[in-house]
Amino acid sequence: MKLGILSCGPRSYSTRRFREAAVQRGYQVKVLNTLKFAIDLQRGVPDLYYRQKPLSDYDAVLPRIGASITYYGTAVVRQFQEMDIFCANTAHGILNSRDKLRSLQILSRHHIGIPRTTFVRDKKDVLPAIERVGGAPVIIKLIEGTQGIGVLLAESVKAAESIVELLQSQRQNVLIQKFVAESKGRDIRAFVVGDRVVAAMRRVAQGQEFRSNVHRGGVAEAVELSDTFRETAVRAAQIMGLRVAGVDMLESDSGPQIMEVNSSPGLEGIEQCTGLDIAGAVVEYIAAQVDFPEIDIRQRLTVSKGYGVSEIYIPEGSDFVGLTITETRLSEQDLNVLTLYRGAKVIPNPRADRLLEAGDKLLCYGKLESMRRMVPEKTRRRRQPRLRKLAAGAGG
Repeated sequence: MKLGILSCGPRSYSTRRFREAAVQRGYQVKVLNTLKFAIDLQRGVPDLYYRQKPLSDYDAVLPRIGASITYYGTAVVRQFQEMDIFCANTAHGILNSRDKLRSLQILSRHHIGIPRTTFVRDKKDVLPAIERVGGAPVIIKLIEGTQGIGVLLAESVKAAESIVELLQSQRQNVLIQKFVAESKGRDIRAFVVGDRVVAAMRRVAQGQEFRSNVHRGGVAEAVELSDTFRETAVRAAQIMGLRVAGVDMLESDSGPQIMEVNSSPGLEGIEQCTGLDIAGAVVEYIAAQVDFPEIDIRQRLTVSKGYGVSEIYIPEGSDFVGLTITETRLSEQDLNVLTLYRGAKVIPNPRADRLLEAGDKLLCYGKLESMRRMVPEKTRRRRQPRLRKLAAGAGG
């Protein structure tokens, strides 16, 4: 395997460790400065130049895209994807995770635990927003901050108003988030590779600092995660579209709550406190994907007209509640259940005798018309007036 590491910091701990892990396993590896690429486009021939020369052949790339070069960096990653070169993280996944608001919107839609959050623009909306998340103290975050930068704790409503007003005057977009008191000064970082957590640490803030980031002086300790935390971390990374991710979680009274999913997680703190070869786990995962690539079922299983992949939600009161997958008779409607989502659990290829519960979601492949009929009537009625309004306004 020939591996390219996209990084503007060849001497950083993480980049050095990834390179070292690849060399130890006998792979060819080169650190490529993300900003030294030129993207060439012509009909049917996407191409890349590196330092004014045609890029040589690579089997895979590991993107380490910093926040300051997100746009250009993801464009380079996307070009690698168009050239059918395996990317440990896709441009889409990096973009999803880089924007805090976008990532929370996606996680919320998929029933992943997150701190209650609100995003407002009008000054008049700030006070009601603070009340909706539970009142002061609240956390105020810049949407694109990293390593704890742009994360503030407002102890009072007055302080929160002043901070939001100041940041908005500087054209900064901010989130207002519930302060999870029981997790003050500490969080969990789970390092996800593929479909498993390969290492985890608890970060604890020091002194009066409430941010637990190692870059802010936080102390890290290895931790063994419960099944719930592991499953939540893996599912959050997968929902973001990331194969390699650092998932930051709060230990709340109601279970794990996702703070952030990082597409370029650092290795130094977590390798040193756990003593694990995380860089090696990432390199081995990439090599396995190059040898036996995953198939994107959502793209590959939509070649037949009228067939596709979609989700079926089972609400409270559904006729499916309490039935086994066999008893739903979905197969008779030309529908195959690929995955069952239950809370934070992901159950691939579920058994035919598994009982269904309210709140379950089934990822199915089959006739799209059959799946449309599975949408509850109440939901269809709710959608129809909205569609009529959209149609009425289309003339404008």
